[in-house]
Amino acid sequence: MDLDHVIYSWRTQTGPGPLRVAGGEGCWFWDADGRRYLDFASQVVNLSLGHQHPRLVQAVRRQADALCGLAPSFANEPRSELARLLAEVTPGDLGMTLFTTGGADANENAVKLARWVTGRQKVVARYRSYHGATAGAAALTGDPRRWPAEPAVPGVVRLHDPYPYRCATGSHPPGADCPVCAGGPHLEEVLRYEGPESVAAVILETVTGANGVLVPPPGYLASVREVCERHGILLILDEVMTGFGRTGRWFACQHWGVTPDIMTLAKGISGGAVPLGAVVVSERLRPWLEEHEFASGLTACGHPLACAAGVATVETLRDEALIERAAAMGEALGAGLTELAGAHSSVGEVRGIGLLWGLELVRDRETREPLVPYAAREEAAAPMAALRRAALDRGLHVYSHGNVLLIAPPLVVGREELAAGLEVLDDVLAVADVLAKG
Repeated sequence: MDLDHVIYSWRTQTGPGPLRVAGGEGCWFWDADGRRYLDFASQVVNLSLGHQHPRLVQAVRRQADALCGLAPSFANEPRSELARLLAEVTPGDLGMTLFTTGGADANENAVKLARWVTGRQKVVARYRSYHGATAGAAALTGDPRRWPAEPAVPGVVRLHDPYPYRCATGSHPPGADCPVCAGGPHLEEVLRYEGPESVAAVILETVTGANGVLVPPPGYLASVREVCERHGILLILDEVMTGFGRTGRWFACQHWGVTPDIMTLAKGISGGAVPLGAVVVSERLRPWLEEHEFASGLTACGHPLACAAGVATVETLRDEALIERAAAMGEALGAGLTELAGAHSSVGEVRGIGLLWGLELVRDRETREPLVPYAAREEAAAPMAALRRAALDRGLHVYSHGNVLLIAPPLVVGREELAAGLEVLDDVLAVADVLAKG
């Protein structure tokens, strides 16, 4: 039935069928034959509380008994309570929330709002960004996943990324004096050609996720923030992947003390239990919202089941101290990955923060030639597909994009599970070493 009737994203509709998953609990899930797999990717970095967290399950059940669906024009308690909780846990004066169904439509609506508020049209994004697969979000996306969607929604211009290992100015040690990795100087250069008076917003993943787990250097976000303030440009931070404890803080921007004008959220906001996204805006945008119609919306905005899961997620993160746990487990994971890298010539660099880590795989450490090309697809991407299969055959689920393996277990992960995952990953990287030489 699956092969005949289901269309899967990011793949051709041929070849072997996907793994049939029957259930899950905590950091584990199992297939229809009962074989267990350690989830070292939180599926797609969204099941932050793991599989079937009892508080999430109970919250959705209770809400289903009370009210399963509601038009977005009505108020209901779960939506109101989640909006209040978001105002509590988000940094600075972020205090008003538009609920969406996921990250892509959150980013689209954030850009719409920025254009309406400023009266400007252009948006600055980065080349290694990923902001979603809908038309507007694909236009914001810088990586090759946008190519099939082009010609794109107009008005997007791009920055290079803070990426010392493969910097646009030439690879250099982290912390080296570089205008691109400093942030503000590179943005100023782009604005000089684009005209700052035409730019509504700068949108960034606070920590670049799928495109390499690029943690910004100290001072980068503050430098970008300062340039935006000076030119009246709104700063949008995409925390779809990094929000709700993934990096060891509620939101990644808190590591650097920077508050955006608009923050977009999804994935971990509901523990991955029900699709949900959000656009959280600062008080400086309240006057515009009070005087102008917000000319956008979605049928399932603020869906009761999703918001009930969101409330349970925030409460669970607090009550079980999972954000502090993510910080502690992240240090252990980072140390383990660094130790593995020393034993495997295919690992060019280890990068990460909290429970979000990336292993950049290369054919040669000296030349830094990637194991697969950046835009690799189908046959060119086969070595990474082989690694994912090697991991799955050994009972480990990992996520990859390009030549980077993403390691992002649920926030409930324990030290024994980390050790088990690292042991399997050691075997998988041995396969990578062989592929790199071939």
